[in-house]
Amino acid sequence: MYYLRTEDSFDAAHFLWGYEGKCRNIHGHRWRVVVEIKSTSLVKEGQMRGMIVDFGDLKKDVKALCDYFDHSLIYETGSLKPATLTALSEENFNVKEVGFRPTAENFSEYFFTELKKLGYNPHRVEVYETPNNCAVYEDD
Repeated sequence: MYYLRTEDSFDAAHFLWGYEGKCRNIHGHRWRVVVEIKSTSLVKEGQMRGMIVDFGDLKKDVKALCDYFDHSLIYETGSLKPATLTALSEENFNVKEVGFRPTAENFSEYFFTELKKLGYNPHRVEVYETPNNCAVYEDD
């Protein structure tokens, strides 16, 4: 099995709706996203010979996925009142709605799924909220 690994990061705020603890308040992280894709074989011919994919393409796609959330407030669907969303919009704040609780665990699955949609064969995605704490989603 062959593996390629790359990473990118984004700075964003979030909060955990319905959580009893400090993380129920808006706070931010430098989210570090480490992606590993896999293949049982390499390209046999042409410019890509001897590769799984072009590293440049993989890095560009991971960066685009991270850039979408960069410098935003990420919130779970239904967790903010309409008036709050209107006020944030009127201030031109960058808010991103997600259909899941914005935890490192859920983000690791989110990025895994998005990579599959882009045609990659992901093996493992790690999402770090802090330098010492990460969640992992991987295939079996």
